[in-house]
Amino acid sequence: MQLETPRLILRKPKPADWKDMVEGVGEYDVAKMTEAIPHPYTRKDANWFINHCLENWGKDGYAFMLELKAEKKVIGVLGLRSINHFNGTASTGSWVNKKYWRKGYMTEAKIAVNDFAFNTLKLRRLNSTVSTQNKASNATQLKAGYVLEGVQRKASRSKASGKISDINVYGLLKADWKKARRKLLTGF
Repeated sequence: MQLETPRLILRKPKPADWKDMVEGVGEYDVAKMTEAIPHPYTRKDANWFINHCLENWGKDGYAFMLELKAEKKVIGVLGLRSINHFNGTASTGSWVNKKYWRKGYMTEAKIAVNDFAFNTLKLRRLNSTVSTQNKASNATQLKAGYVLEGVQRKASRSKASGKISDINVYGLLKADWKKARRKLLTGF
């Protein structure tokens, strides 16, 4: 299964993706904004992540590789995890290679993944947590219709930097997504 946008293919990981992952998330400025990604990020780390995603694909989540069509290159990951069909919820997490920042790729990918979550998986709510210091990710959440529901103080520690930070807690309901989606599509 894969999703497609005008510029991206969102697909299941492949073993060969390790090189693009090491290049992208191996960049300290990318890794330091996440909780679980170490720095330096090695081939071993990428292979573990890819194998973990393949073993768990569709069970309680999906880690979509963001493949840029024009370059046939993985430029990031957007995941749905902790899917709870009974509650109708899931959590999201993502990163994008620094070379591709501020080009709208994550917003484009979120449209496809949110549609998948709400329309195919029939979820009613998506959750997301973002470091308060990650201005770009916070802006993307708001642009995609997520509502800031609170701040958890000193709730996250980055494996890459070791620093503890506050995190913003966001929620997106299906009804909110329908409104936000209309606005987003006028920009593409």
